[in-house]
Amino acid sequence: MTQVQLFVTCLVDSFFPQTGEAVVDILHRLGIDVDFAPDQTCCGQPQFNAGLRKDARAIAEHTIRTFENTTGDIVTPSGSCAHMFRHNYPEIFEGDSLWLPRAKALAERTYEFTEYLVDKLNVTDLGATWDGPITYHPSCHTLRGINVDRQPRELLANVKGATLVELPQAEECCGFGGIMSVEHPELSAEWLKRKISNLEMSQAPVLVVTDAGCRMHIAGGLNRQKKSQRVMHIAEV
Repeated sequence: MTQVQLFVTCLVDSFFPQTGEAVVDILHRLGIDVDFAPDQTCCGQPQFNAGLRKDARAIAEHTIRTFENTTGDIVTPSGSCAHMFRHNYPEIFEGDSLWLPRAKALAERTYEFTEYLVDKLNVTDLGATWDGPITYHPSCHTLRGINVDRQPRELLANVKGATLVELPQAEECCGFGGIMSVEHPELSAEWLKRKISNLEMSQAPVLVVTDAGCRMHIAGGLNRQKKSQRVMHIAEV
């Protein structure tokens, strides 16, 4: 039986455990054995983006050590964490003859969830059903960071009963941007306002995402504005 490692992410672990459970359920139904390294922590992206490279490196070293003791591909329900493993870890260890090869080995094992389903398992139809329209927000790291867009769209297109509606200005950032939303709250709030306005224009009651950061940010904005739309991770759909 094929085995994968689940890198569940901080936000899923802390705020959206149902997403992690959905990922495991789907992989199990596809005959994949899912292992969970209990020593895993944050990927270090908040520290990296804040310029705290020493702190980010310590977290990266811990993560590499943790997964070096495991076998199989690493699957994560987060484009931003996949981006951190693939692109930022090699940047952290650039010129380091000991750690750079180890960082690259980790990067080569890492897949965003929908990417793993479609590109590695060749699965685009999970037999899922949904009643009514849905729309999709491509997170910045998923879309531009690791070039994953076709995969979630193919999966959603095969959800029986669902009508996939295009989100106006879909490629615009939702305003979360990790540390950016803390450092530039006014700019973040304006982007969020635009994203919610575009969601309303789509007339879809459910917005589907691939990243818990976007989910938390947009859902928080909808809640504060007392809107009825929901935000869901694609694994739950």
